[in-house]
Amino acid sequence: MPESASRRRKKPAYTPPPASSQPALSKPWYAPVCVALLIIGLIWVVVTYISDWSYPIPNIRAWNLAIGFSVMMVGFVMLMRWR
Repeated sequence: MPESASRRRKKPAYTPPPASSQPALSKPWYAPVCVALLIIGLIWVVVTYISDWSYPIPNIRAWNLAIGFSVMMVGFVMLMRWR
């Protein structure tokens, strides 16, 4: 009889890991804040275009677009983490 067949298995049989629990859900205020940021950013960009680059903050011209798109980007990133 081969040597490997006469030995007993030293390790126990494979047991799968326990089922992982559901990830924690987001707070109830999280989704409304995300949507609010998206809407505020959109309004900021629209006001910038309508006012011919003068408002919402005067004298910064194209930076108004950067601010509006940044606010929307924060909203999108928050939505990706929403559960």
